[in-house]
This record gives sequence, C-alpha cells and structure tokens, in this order.
Amino acid sequence: MTSDPDDLELTDAEAKALHEMQLGTEHLHRAYGSLLEFHHELGHAMDRMSDAEDALREADHDEWADALRDDHLPAGAVSDQWTFELVEEFSTEFLEEVDDFETEVRDELADGIDHVTERRQKRRLRERSDDADD
Repeated sequence: MTSDPDDLELTDAEAKALHEMQLGTEHLHRAYGSLLEFHHELGHAMDRMSDAEDALREADHDEWADALRDDHLPAGAVSDQWTFELVEEFSTEFLEEVDDFETEVRDELADGIDHVTERRQKRRLRERSDDADD
C-alpha cells in the first residue's frame, strides 16, 4: 500500500474513472444538501401555514382553517411522503450505497487514496513553481 499518488500504477482510464466517480459522488452529496435544505424550507412553510390556520380561525373562517388542518398540513410532499422520509430514504438507500461503492473501487484501484488527480496536480504545480525559483 502506498500513500503517494504518483506511486500508484493506474492507467489513464482508471485515473479518469476514479476522478469522475469522485466528482459524481461529491455532486450527490451536494444534492443531499439541497434535499436537506428543501426539507427545512418546507418545514418552515408548514409552520407558517399552521399560523395561517390559527389566523383564519381568529377571522371566523373555520371552514378554510379546517381545510388547512385536514387536507394540507398533514399531506405528504411527494407521493404522500413527508420530506424527512425522503431525506432518510435518499441517505440510507442511495447515498450510502454509492459512497460504499466508490470507496470499494478507490480501495482496489488506488489503495484508498482519495483525490488522486488533485494530489497529482498539486505536486506538479508545486514542482513547477519550485523549478521556476531555481
């Protein structure tokens, strides 16, 4: 096992595949963050709708308040699922599986070294800078 990405015996195709898989995984994590943001924003929206229910009752519009309470507030966001269920399902049934797969491939091809392309680029740029200083 090596800790130096330049010592890895990777083909160009393997290095590209690792890089693309890592970028894809990072975008999945960003998507998960957006899903969490959606979950929180919808929660805040529903809190406001609950406040609207109270205000409708205060304004003697019980029929509309009842419709909010009975039809809209308990409804799921997507296919009767609440957003926390979407977050949980995405995390445990998709994101974790992809993360595990990416780790398995990286362990096999690159001795577990993460960001191989970036590490190599860092070394090249620093060596170029050092050479220019000489």
